[in-house]
Amino acid sequence: MKTTYIQLSLSAVLLLSIYSCKKGEATATQYEASATADSAAVMVSDSVSSAATMSVKEKQFIKTADVNMEVKDVYETTISIEKSVQDLGGFVTHSNLHSNVVSEDTYNTSSDEAMLVKKYQTENTMQVRVPTVRLGELLTLINDKKLFLNSRSINAEDVTSSIKYAELEGKRIKKTGENISQLKTNKDKVKMGNDNMSEENLQQLANLNVTDNLKYSTVDIYIKEPKIRIAEIAITNTKNIDNKYKFNFIYDAKNAFVEGFYLIQKIAVGLITIWPVLLIMAVIIYFIRRRKSIQKPNQSISE
Repeated sequence: MKTTYIQLSLSAVLLLSIYSCKKGEATATQYEASATADSAAVMVSDSVSSAATMSVKEKQFIKTADVNMEVKDVYETTISIEKSVQDLGGFVTHSNLHSNVVSEDTYNTSSDEAMLVKKYQTENTMQVRVPTVRLGELLTLINDKKLFLNSRSINAEDVTSSIKYAELEGKRIKKTGENISQLKTNKDKVKMGNDNMSEENLQQLANLNVTDNLKYSTVDIYIKEPKIRIAEIAITNTKNIDNKYKFNFIYDAKNAFVEGFYLIQKIAVGLITIWPVLLIMAVIIYFIRRRKSIQKPNQSISE
C-alpha cells in the first residue's frame, strides 16, 4: 500500500512537471507571437501610409497625395525634393516658388549709402509625378524635411471596374466598326464611320490617361517657412543724390538766359506771322487820327 502511494505521488509530480513545461512553452509561444505582432505594428506605424503602398490582388488603384507643411528653408527643400523625385524616376510638372513681401523700408546710413530692409515669407507650390511603386519612398523623403505638418492626404481610387468597362467599350466600338463596314457606301455610312472612329480615338485617349495615372502618382506639395525672414540690401542714398542735383544756379541761370533769347525770337516770329492783322490795325488807327485832326479845325471855325 505504501509502495503504491509513493508511485502515485511520483506520477502526480511528473504530470505536474510536464504540465508546467507545456504551459511555459505555450506562454513563450504566445510572447513570441505578441512580439511579432508588436514589431509588425511598429513597422506599420513607421511607414508613411498604407494607402501609399497598398496592393490588393485583382485590384488597380490610381494614387494621389497632397502635402501641406512648414520647412526651415523653402529653397533648399525645393531643390532636395526635385532631386529626390528625379532619383526615384519621376518628374516635376509645376513649381512656383515666390516670396511674399510683408514690408519694405529704406534707412539712410550716410550721405551716399542707404539700407533697404525687406521682411518677407517664402513659399512654394509644387506638383510632381513619381512611379506609383515608389510613392511611399517619396512621401517618406518629404516627411523628413518638415518642421510642422499642417495636413497630408493620400487617395487611392479603385479603377478596376472602370478599366473593365473600358475594355468592353473597346470591343463594342470595334464590333460597331465591323458592322458599319458591311453597309453600302453612302453619306450615312461615311458619317457613322467618322463618328465611330472619333469615339474610338476618345476611348484610346482615356485608356492612355488611365494607364499613365496607374503608372505614375501625382503629388501636390505646398511648403512655406514658419517665420518671416529679413533681407538687408545695401543701396544708394537716392534722397541725397536728388538734393545734390536738384538745383544748380550757374547751369539754371545759363539755361534761363538761353530760353529768354529763344522767347524773344518766338515773339518776333509771332509778330511777323500776324503782320496782316497789324497792318489793318495800323490803317484803322491812321484814319481815326486823321478824322479827329479834320474835325478839330472845323470846330474852331464854327466858334
